Amino acid sequence: MSSHRPGRTNRLWLWVAGLSLLGLTVRWSEMSRAEGTALAQQSGAAVESAPEQEFGGGGDTAPGAATGADHADAGESADSGSKTQENGHADPVGPVLIGIMVILLAAKLGGHVFESIGQTAVLGELVFGIVLGNLSLLGYHGLEFLKIDFNHHQTFDVHDSLHLAGITIDNLSRIGVILLLFQVGLESSIGQMLKVGPSALLVAVVGVVVPTALGWGCGHFLLPQHHWSVHMFLGAALCATSVGITARVYQDLRKSTTREARIVLGAAVIDDVLGLVVLAVAQGMIAAQDAAASGLSSEFGVVSVAIIVGKALGFLVAALVLGQFISKHLFSLATMLNGRGLLLATSLLFCFAFSWLANLAGLATIVGAFAAGLILEEVQFRKLKDREGVDHLEHLLRPVMDLLVPIFFVVMGLHVDLRSFADPSMLLLATALTVSAIAGKQACALAVLDRGANRLAVGLGMIPRGEVGLIFAAIGLSLKIGNESVIDSSSYSALVVMVMVTTIVTPPLLKWSMQNVQPDPEG
Repeated sequence: MSSHRPGRTNRLWLWVAGLSLLGLTVRWSEMSRAEGTALAQQSGAAVESAPEQEFGGGGDTAPGAATGADHADAGESADSGSKTQENGHADPVGPVLIGIMVILLAAKLGGHVFESIGQTAVLGELVFGIVLGNLSLLGYHGLEFLKIDFNHHQTFDVHDSLHLAGITIDNLSRIGVILLLFQVGLESSIGQMLKVGPSALLVAVVGVVVPTALGWGCGHFLLPQHHWSVHMFLGAALCATSVGITARVYQDLRKSTTREARIVLGAAVIDDVLGLVVLAVAQGMIAAQDAAASGLSSEFGVVSVAIIVGKALGFLVAALVLGQFISKHLFSLATMLNGRGLLLATSLLFCFAFSWLANLAGLATIVGAFAAGLILEEVQFRKLKDREGVDHLEHLLRPVMDLLVPIFFVVMGLHVDLRSFADPSMLLLATALTVSAIAGKQACALAVLDRGANRLAVGLGMIPRGEVGLIFAAIGLSLKIGNESVIDSSSYSALVVMVMVTTIVTPPLLKWSMQNVQPDPEG
């Protein structure tokens, strides 16, 4: 008998955890149906089977028998969901996250149960799949969206297949972004965030406030025809720093122990948190403005802004506080299971759960993913890590990220329209955003309190936007006010130019500025 096999009480807790996740799915299913019905009534559209149709699926007319056959309508459902940001279904990857979480939990629980009785884990995974697929016999239809009517798919023409392929690739890229921000969070910790010195804290605050203001100004003067919330989003896209580029330069130069490196790397932790809060606020403002323009809510005002800020800060604080307790018990339960790949599966379950909860709160999924990574520390899953003989959780994530993250970057490149470069206004906006992005981070030099520190090197180290800037641009491309995208093709191309330039110029400038910097004796 395995030494880590759970007793009766622990088995009970395992099933409680599983049923709790299914309860979340029930709630999600009910909210999705309610959203679809409300939107149909307000828009005057007649949806014959709205009570039975699931978000992203459901095409059968039999009561409660949505089979997920109409997956070609998933894109339309996602578009409808974007109108209901307040209810948490703005991101079409939300149902995908729920599906993955349920399947992962079922696979690991099923594998454990059958291995405990001397059978293969594959048999347990299959049996648990059969159980989940037939819960409709007990009157529960929340998981029917996971089932596909293969006979229906045989009638698809080439256009339908290409449409589904596009939706699939888009969701894969969205999951890649979630994993990317999860890794960024893993590279930091709450302890690091609390230990940053006054210089690092001020550098982070200035590095968010000044670029945001400059980006807002660029939008105000160069895009006067757009709503001010669009200008706000341009500012948000300039505030985040991709410190991974800077960290690699420090490592190559063997300058990671310098005072300047410690200030920049410490500021980056706070910068990430503040940047995501700014993103959440900007995204919430746009969603509220869209709802007001569509007549789905009252006019957008100061109270709406306060609610959005409170929601973003409240979610992050609650996630960081409650997440410590949840992660500890989640990984403790995972150590009681038999089977392989439990550390990776549990980590992904934790990441996707927080991403989905952020989406439910009306925030970007990447906010939840970053919070999940920030919460997880090695001490919480050390037993599981040692049992599987793994050095670092990041090593397990690497193959998955190597598959999904490049999809995101290529898809982002696909959205760049080279014809927009022939537009002088786009080139002017790209130049203004790039100059603002660089100048805004140079203001960080003024916030360095340490005497003798190379302030120029600190400012240059905060310049690169990298993948974080692209993520912000991608979110802006998907948001709408009325029928118009917040970030149109020209603005998106300008943001991509800004990201590329700041990423390219940072390494040589940083190497030049760090030539005469000596390691800190206290480092």
